[in-house]
Amino acid sequence: MTRPEAGETGVGSQAGARLLAHLAAAGYAPVTPPVLQPVEPFLELSGEDIRRRIFVTQDAAGAEMCLRPEFTIPVCRLHLSRPRSERAEGAADYSYHGPVFRLAADEPDEFFQVGIESIGRADTPAADAEVLGLALEGLALFGRASPAVRLGDMGLTVALLDGLGVPPAAKRRTLRALAAGRSLDAVTNGVEGTPGEDPHAGLLAAIQGQDPRGVRAFVEDVLAIAGISAVGGRSAGEIAERFLGKAAAQANGGAGLNAENRAILDRYRAVAGDPDAAARDLRALAADAGVRHGPLDAALDLFEERAGFIAARGLDIAGFRFQGGFARNLDYYSGFIFEVTAGDGTAEGPVLVGGGRYDGLLGHLGSPTPLPAVGCTFWIERVAGAGR
Repeated sequence: MTRPEAGETGVGSQAGARLLAHLAAAGYAPVTPPVLQPVEPFLELSGEDIRRRIFVTQDAAGAEMCLRPEFTIPVCRLHLSRPRSERAEGAADYSYHGPVFRLAADEPDEFFQVGIESIGRADTPAADAEVLGLALEGLALFGRASPAVRLGDMGLTVALLDGLGVPPAAKRRTLRALAAGRSLDAVTNGVEGTPGEDPHAGLLAAIQGQDPRGVRAFVEDVLAIAGISAVGGRSAGEIAERFLGKAAAQANGGAGLNAENRAILDRYRAVAGDPDAAARDLRALAADAGVRHGPLDAALDLFEERAGFIAARGLDIAGFRFQGGFARNLDYYSGFIFEVTAGDGTAEGPVLVGGGRYDGLLGHLGSPTPLPAVGCTFWIERVAGAGR
């Protein structure tokens, strides 16, 4: 069993150790990823909220590093760093307990998290249900027996966008807008304004049709000359991608969401209710939109199968609330997502535990083979604190 990291004291230390012991007993081996991490994965793969709050520094060789702002990427990197001979055959389940660091105006810059990551399990709906079940079991250890559970599914969102034939650039921008909780106006044709009104119109005209690799290299060179590694928490690659997407939209007369697709997405985001009711509404939406068969149908089958596994664990799934418009503020989520807050579900409170599925993350971090993964994180000082 790993011990809490240096500096952790008080209620967070005791509660964290208790919760870590519970998760370890469930088969999740404790690990302690380094506090100092390379910054690039977080700039490329995290959500905007985390990117703009990272503590950045340099190592002795001048490489850009950061204090870990969350645990999922560090645990995945730790898993990939282990020799093949030391990795467990099949699935590998990890737990962790320690501080994370994020710049914040109204919260501590350093706080403690406990969590789990399950890497490599092929039984997707069962693994999703297990992680949600362990999250609720962990809260129950501290007397939080009736929290509010909110569910979402980025896999459904992606399948709907694919079924509607949304162009790749607009798809990426739509997913990021959803994750950040922004309006879809910026990716809807006819809403952004004419190209001549864009302050970057000249640059956009210049890069239309250019090799994307050349555009990225150009942006990276300009930022390097200025001594800038990131702007607004976005890497040079992301900035180049945004310019390329806008240039494509300008060239094609608007490569974003058309009015019909926007209306369907607005209807999808309005779906809310317990998983059974949501599944009925989602299947009706798929039929009306003409995308009932294909990826969306498969995603709906998975949604219903997961609900069955959740119910089989004895959880009160009828009391859970699915929301089509719910998205967590991390770009790497690719499927099932959830958040649990204090309260009876009629009002939102601070997030106590949240998590979800991120099947593409390990590939982005260098895994030579696809590795499905799912996990969750507890804000332990909220879970064990007095504000209950």
